[in-house]
Amino acid sequence: MVYDINHVNRIVKINETESSKEDYSDFDGEDKPKSNCAIFGIFSHPQAAVVTYYGLHSQQHRGQEASGICTSERLSDKKYSFNIHKGHGIALNVFAGKNILNNVLKGTAAIGHNRYSTTGASDSRSNIQPFKVNFKEGHLALSHNGNFTNTKELREKLQNEGTLFQTSTDSEIFLHLIARSRETEMIDKILDASRQVRGAYSIVLLTDDKLFAIRDPYAVRPLSMGKLGDSFVFASETCAFDINNAEYIRDLKAGEIVQIDDEVIKSGKEKSYFIDKRPETKHCIFEYIYFSRPDSTIFGNTVDKIRRKLGKNLSIEKPAPKANIKDKKVVVISVPDSSNTAALGYVTETIKTNPYVKLELGLIRSHYIGRTFIQPGQDNREIRVKAKFNTVKSVLKNRIVVIVDDSIVRGTTAKLLVKLVKEAGPKEIHLRITSPPIISPCHYGMDFPSRNELVANQCNDDMEKIRQFLDVDSVEYLSIEKMHHSVPQGTNIFGEKIGYCDACFSGNYPIPIEEIEKTEFEG
Repeated sequence: MVYDINHVNRIVKINETESSKEDYSDFDGEDKPKSNCAIFGIFSHPQAAVVTYYGLHSQQHRGQEASGICTSERLSDKKYSFNIHKGHGIALNVFAGKNILNNVLKGTAAIGHNRYSTTGASDSRSNIQPFKVNFKEGHLALSHNGNFTNTKELREKLQNEGTLFQTSTDSEIFLHLIARSRETEMIDKILDASRQVRGAYSIVLLTDDKLFAIRDPYAVRPLSMGKLGDSFVFASETCAFDINNAEYIRDLKAGEIVQIDDEVIKSGKEKSYFIDKRPETKHCIFEYIYFSRPDSTIFGNTVDKIRRKLGKNLSIEKPAPKANIKDKKVVVISVPDSSNTAALGYVTETIKTNPYVKLELGLIRSHYIGRTFIQPGQDNREIRVKAKFNTVKSVLKNRIVVIVDDSIVRGTTAKLLVKLVKEAGPKEIHLRITSPPIISPCHYGMDFPSRNELVANQCNDDMEKIRQFLDVDSVEYLSIEKMHHSVPQGTNIFGEKIGYCDACFSGNYPIPIEEIEKTEFEG
């Protein structure tokens, strides 16, 4: 694909001002865990920065606090320059300057990052990725999605050896481990660093003349590889390939490091190395339930297909109230946008035995909420819910309404959403959730409240107490067993046994974690 840079500049609203710190977070209130981050990488493309920009734009849902791109520009046979631009806000605003993508971010290789901090100071500019350093072997830049779970141990070890840290992120640790490695070859330095960290991580790493993509041995977070002409591309989700007309090739294997360089470009065959071998993957099951876009392929499967199956299994296990031909008053609505396809699956299954149930568009979502102005005395959460959602009253009035949603965390915004639907005058409201109750925080790259803030724990996992708190006629969740029946099982195309991390639902953490203060480090 050839990009018209003037068209790109029009899209990003040409201006020369510094990128805004406006909060453009995808507000789902207090009832959704915050997504982790998005990464993107490309090697050997004349418009590497532009391709990376579009890749980040399509993955904006994975992080809206900050965005950044770093490029490698070859000045001569052995001399390179690393160019970087990053700032607070969404990609649209961060790269708004008319000269950034074509004059500042020169080079044929690039990595990018959209950030949502899982812990720590989200407003610190020093924590915005990609991170760039210079060391004796040249330049090095990193974009990281996920969390290291032995951060405190490694940070203290490095500090005792004289390392000075510039950020409060766990990602910086990986750069220091590479720089301090006694191995001679870059791939061996990266393998050395990768074998010292624990946790859930996907990384793209840029050197002067190479691009590395790294996936942890449990393959918790998604990471895919594609091709754009002769160029190799990597992304958290395949929707970043689609926008660039790149071809999805495959996911990285568990524990795999893929190296791309000029030799690889000539041969068309990537170089692969492995950190460690594990008997079973531990994919984050919440990627299927909520985080990833339905048009993406992650863990080798389309998200849309899995979400429809989650909805179908929820209908089988927790059916909608019975309707009859006389009044036809039962309607199913989704909480847009993440629950749309699950609601389709729910209704598709429901009408097999309950034919007078209809899928309706009962909630309209605004995609332009940004930072909502709050007048003195207004309830912050209530006005933000009303700013994001509006009801179609003619659809809901005098109906028995079934709301299909993907998850509830604290329950405070779900309660306000129910209140909003009630103002439309429905006869009854029933809530159906396509995941089990969340009982534990995540330590692998998602931002959850503390354990005692979760509504399931506050109500002692008592469905009647949760129902009363949410003020609905009924509330039902998908069971852990049916959730696992909804996702692929067996072995994948690489012969790896497919397993999942469901720690937020079960409390069972597959990777050892250390207890750290939430404000101490961030991913």
